[in-house]
Amino acid sequence: MSEQHTFHYQQEFKLELGATLPGFQLAYTTYGTLNAQRSNVVWVCHALTGSSDFTDWWCELFGEGKLYDPREWFIVCANTLGGCYGSTGPLSVNPATLQPYFHTFPQLTNRDIVHAFDLLRQELGLERVHTLIGGSLGGQQALEWALQKPDVFERLVHVASNARHSAWGIAFNESQRMAIRQDPSWSTSTEGAGREGLKTARSIAMLSYRHYNTYQQAQQEPGHSIIDEFRAASYQVYQGEKLAQRFNAYTYWLLSKAMDSHNVGRDRGGVERALAHVKARSLFVGVDTDLLFPVEEQYFLHAHVPDSTFHLIRSNYGHDGFLVEVDQLTDAIRQFYQNEKETIEELTYEKQ
Repeated sequence: MSEQHTFHYQQEFKLELGATLPGFQLAYTTYGTLNAQRSNVVWVCHALTGSSDFTDWWCELFGEGKLYDPREWFIVCANTLGGCYGSTGPLSVNPATLQPYFHTFPQLTNRDIVHAFDLLRQELGLERVHTLIGGSLGGQQALEWALQKPDVFERLVHVASNARHSAWGIAFNESQRMAIRQDPSWSTSTEGAGREGLKTARSIAMLSYRHYNTYQQAQQEPGHSIIDEFRAASYQVYQGEKLAQRFNAYTYWLLSKAMDSHNVGRDRGGVERALAHVKARSLFVGVDTDLLFPVEEQYFLHAHVPDSTFHLIRSNYGHDGFLVEVDQLTDAIRQFYQNEKETIEELTYEKQ
């Protein structure tokens, strides 16, 4: 079974934008056993509203008899800094005031989040990571981390994500934050501030996570007599309600801003120059119907990261295809590993 842990960092933590946190904690999950060579580590980075429990939201990828079998691998995932599943975030108590941070929690970038992850990695004594894998926001963080620590990560599996968040993606995120701002409760310092706005934000987000075909197949009305209370309408309400029961508007705001900040070219001479320095053997995976992170972004990564591999997932689920089409993703990763093995064998044969 997977195990839940908490990492406590008790020193001042400086953020990219200049603010500081007086320490923090990260909730993290481990699954499997570290081998004697410490060479079987897989590190997972979760998406925006995900948690460290990857066996929950990527359950078909991890488990006995699956691609990442805990009898063979040691798998780690940390809830992002700023999150609401056990890591320090806006609902945490600020030790300076003995009150929750709420709106005073400082803005984070993906670089801050990755820095926190790396402190946990060092605490665990993991000098090398066999595979770093992440999708969506988690893919952004994985790529940033691979650039920050090029000698740590041997392989990168980067799914439905990008090198720099697009104007399109930022516009979607700002529309969602506008919905939160319109909630009168957002101006209060309470745990439930912005909850109604969060529901609308999630409804907007669903339009970028899914695809026209998804709604046509699952939400289209049968027959021709319905003129109100449509399935698609109730589905949007349901999705908003569902998220509001497990998430908070502060963290949603904070992490959507972190997503917007993503740009591996910042202070590195531009995106292309930064990507040329990725040392990890990389697999970039796109979803053919992804509206939020269109496949052009993964093709771009493949074109600019040396010796990388690209795989296209075919799905009617849009961006969420990276979570739904796990069989295709599993096949892509297996082939990625197999190609590496065959290349090594060929090189060994040539040397002989």
